[in-house]
Amino acid sequence: MTAASAPTVIHQPDKSRFVCDTGSGEAEMTYRLSGSTVDFNHTYVPGSARGRGIAVLLVEAGLAWARAQGLTIKASCSYVHTYLNPG
Repeated sequence: MTAASAPTVIHQPDKSRFVCDTGSGEAEMTYRLSGSTVDFNHTYVPGSARGRGIAVLLVEAGLAWARAQGLTIKASCSYVHTYLNPG
Protein backbone atom coordinates (compact mmCIF):
# COMPACT_ATOMS: atom_id res chain seq x y z
CA MET A 1 0.00 0.00 0.00
CA THR A 2 1.43 3.37 -0.94
CA ALA A 3 0.98 6.51 1.10
CA ALA A 4 -1.25 7.91 -1.65
CA SER A 5 -3.66 4.96 -1.37
CA ALA A 6 -3.62 4.62 2.42
CA PRO A 7 -7.00 5.36 3.97
CA THR A 8 -7.26 8.22 6.43
CA VAL A 9 -7.68 7.27 10.08
CA ILE A 10 -10.01 9.53 12.06
CA HIS A 11 -10.16 9.68 15.85
CA GLN A 12 -13.71 9.89 17.18
CA PRO A 13 -13.18 10.44 20.92
CA ASP A 14 -16.93 10.82 21.52
CA LYS A 15 -17.28 7.19 20.36
CA SER A 16 -13.95 6.01 21.86
CA ARG A 17 -12.66 4.76 18.54
CA PHE A 18 -10.38 5.25 15.58
CA VAL A 19 -12.07 4.65 12.24
CA CYS A 20 -11.39 4.71 8.52
CA ASP A 21 -13.42 4.14 5.40
CA THR A 22 -11.83 1.25 3.52
CA GLY A 23 -13.90 1.70 0.40
CA SER A 24 -15.64 -1.55 1.22
CA GLY A 25 -16.89 -0.71 4.70
CA GLU A 26 -15.77 0.88 7.91
CA ALA A 27 -12.73 -0.37 9.85
CA GLU A 28 -12.38 0.53 13.50
CA MET A 29 -10.35 0.15 16.65
CA THR A 30 -12.18 0.87 19.88
CA TYR A 31 -10.85 1.70 23.31
CA ARG A 32 -11.87 2.30 26.90
CA LEU A 33 -10.33 5.24 28.73
CA SER A 34 -10.10 4.98 32.52
CA GLY A 35 -8.19 7.74 34.25
CA SER A 36 -4.71 7.77 32.74
CA THR A 37 -5.01 4.29 31.20
CA VAL A 38 -6.32 3.41 27.76
CA ASP A 39 -7.32 -0.15 26.89
CA PHE A 40 -7.49 -0.88 23.17
CA ASN A 41 -10.18 -3.55 23.26
CA HIS A 42 -11.34 -4.31 19.70
CA THR A 43 -10.10 -4.02 16.13
CA TYR A 44 -12.24 -4.79 13.09
CA VAL A 45 -11.54 -4.60 9.36
CA PRO A 46 -14.16 -5.76 6.84
CA GLY A 47 -13.21 -9.06 5.21
CA SER A 48 -12.88 -7.57 1.74
CA ALA A 49 -10.38 -4.98 3.05
CA ARG A 50 -8.15 -7.33 5.05
CA GLY A 51 -4.53 -7.82 4.11
CA ARG A 52 -4.05 -4.17 3.11
CA GLY A 53 -2.44 -2.97 6.36
CA ILE A 54 -5.52 -1.11 7.58
CA ALA A 55 -5.48 -2.63 11.06
CA VAL A 56 -1.86 -1.52 11.45
CA LEU A 57 -2.83 2.04 10.49
CA LEU A 58 -5.56 2.04 13.14
CA VAL A 59 -3.22 0.66 15.81
CA GLU A 60 -0.41 3.09 14.98
CA ALA A 61 -2.80 6.06 15.08
CA GLY A 62 -4.21 4.93 18.41
CA LEU A 63 -0.80 4.34 19.95
CA ALA A 64 0.50 7.72 18.72
CA TRP A 65 -2.51 9.44 20.32
CA ALA A 66 -2.13 7.53 23.60
CA ARG A 67 1.58 8.28 23.83
CA ALA A 68 1.03 11.97 23.02
CA GLN A 69 -1.51 12.09 25.87
CA GLY A 70 0.91 10.36 28.27
CA LEU A 71 -1.50 7.46 28.79
CA THR A 72 -0.63 4.01 30.08
CA ILE A 73 -1.41 1.55 27.29
CA LYS A 74 -3.22 -1.76 27.76
CA ALA A 75 -4.34 -4.09 24.99
CA SER A 76 -7.16 -6.53 25.66
CA CYS A 77 -7.59 -6.76 21.86
CA SER A 78 -5.46 -9.69 20.69
CA TYR A 79 -4.40 -7.87 17.51
CA VAL A 80 -3.10 -4.83 19.42
CA HIS A 81 -1.48 -7.11 22.03
CA THR A 82 0.38 -8.99 19.28
CA TYR A 83 1.42 -5.71 17.63
CA LEU A 84 2.90 -4.50 20.94
CA ASN A 85 4.48 -7.87 21.78
CA PRO A 86 5.71 -9.46 18.53
CA GLY A 87 7.17 -12.93 18.59
